[in-house]
Amino acid sequence: MPYLLNLVYLVVLLLASPWLVYEGLRKGKYRAGLAAKFLGQVPVRQGQRRCLWLHAVSVGEVNLLAPLLAEMRRRRPDWECVISATSMAGLTLAKKKYPDCLVFACPLDFSWATRRAMRRIRPDCLVLAELELWPNLIRAAHEAAARVAVVNGRLSEHSFRGYRRVRLLARWLMGRLDLIAAQNEEYAERFRALGARTSAIHVTGSMKFDGAQTDRTNPTTVDLRRVAAFADDDVVFLAGSTQHPEESRALAAFEKLRGRWPRLRLVLVPRHPERFEEVAALLAASGVAWRRRSRLAAEGANSVARVLLVDTVGELGAWWGTADIAFVGGSLHKRGGQNMIEPAAYGTAVSFGPNTRNFRDIVALLLAARAAVVVQNGDDLTAFVERCLSDRTYAAGLGQRASALVASQLGATRRTIDLIEQLLDPAAAAEPRGRHAA
Repeated sequence: MPYLLNLVYLVVLLLASPWLVYEGLRKGKYRAGLAAKFLGQVPVRQGQRRCLWLHAVSVGEVNLLAPLLAEMRRRRPDWECVISATSMAGLTLAKKKYPDCLVFACPLDFSWATRRAMRRIRPDCLVLAELELWPNLIRAAHEAAARVAVVNGRLSEHSFRGYRRVRLLARWLMGRLDLIAAQNEEYAERFRALGARTSAIHVTGSMKFDGAQTDRTNPTTVDLRRVAAFADDDVVFLAGSTQHPEESRALAAFEKLRGRWPRLRLVLVPRHPERFEEVAALLAASGVAWRRRSRLAAEGANSVARVLLVDTVGELGAWWGTADIAFVGGSLHKRGGQNMIEPAAYGTAVSFGPNTRNFRDIVALLLAARAAVVVQNGDDLTAFVERCLSDRTYAAGLGQRASALVASQLGATRRTIDLIEQLLDPAAAAEPRGRHAA
């Protein structure tokens, strides 16, 4: 099977190569960590401590690891955690966010790359965030006698249907997962239906709730308010993790309402760094006074600009703490939504579009608690912001219910680490493993 997969990957890579070269030259994507990706030339881990290799795809999964790492360090300071990421944005953020960890680009799923990476890292457990199942990577872990765990496991209906089309491969993959810490029972049942062992599946809840900051006076948020020169009577409308054309929808709402509410501020945080210049051009063409986050320190606080473009990576979690009114992007079109827990945890009045399939269970909880509002289009978004501005009791009620809901969902990280500790218990580690099991 590994050789067949290698052939499939090479064909796909060959077919996609013109686009990959174009994106690499135009945006600088895919160029970082080429030796690690294609050859498995990751750093060599030193020492003999027990090791968890934590793999995150991109920015969202990298942020998800924060509570798990913090709790793991508290409980098991003698264990070592190393981190890999797939996207360049995720890799950059991981290096910035976890400077005391070994961070590297995850090898592509070629058998030679994954095997070499396993030999160099020597993990006791490969921990995959949410659902990042690569056959050769998992096979390499088994050949190296490392356990394989999925944490914050999520299996959407779309992914489930995709795996069902390749039943034999899906059953092989699922059968080699030693632990699946699923977010809810619906996802757990889908894992079972694809062939995962019942004994490996546990419902732990979503770790994304545990990672959410709830204190608006945390040092990072306080510092952001200071550098952005937000006054106490400003009302901050933040549109975060946005995709095209959501920035223009948020800007239209701001332009329509700022005349009646002169203390309204707009903060735009695009999801992808490569779109920063596109959004900057949109703002420049609009005629509104605006500033870039990256230049705030150099320019100082003396500015009449009421619009801010956050053109930096990894700060959105803290920026949500400055917001009174929130729109969570990636939801007005086909993206499937982004994490709405962070603004909810701060007690912000939260809105998002109708396309939130990636966070379906979280959205259901928020809507059942009357803790968020779905906006169908730009006009709905403007109406939502207007209502929050004109009826502060309404906005405060949304925020209070949202923060209470987040508080009620805490504990998934603790339950997940309990399971990882059990998985790596000496008695469990003594069970037959290695090449004969693969």
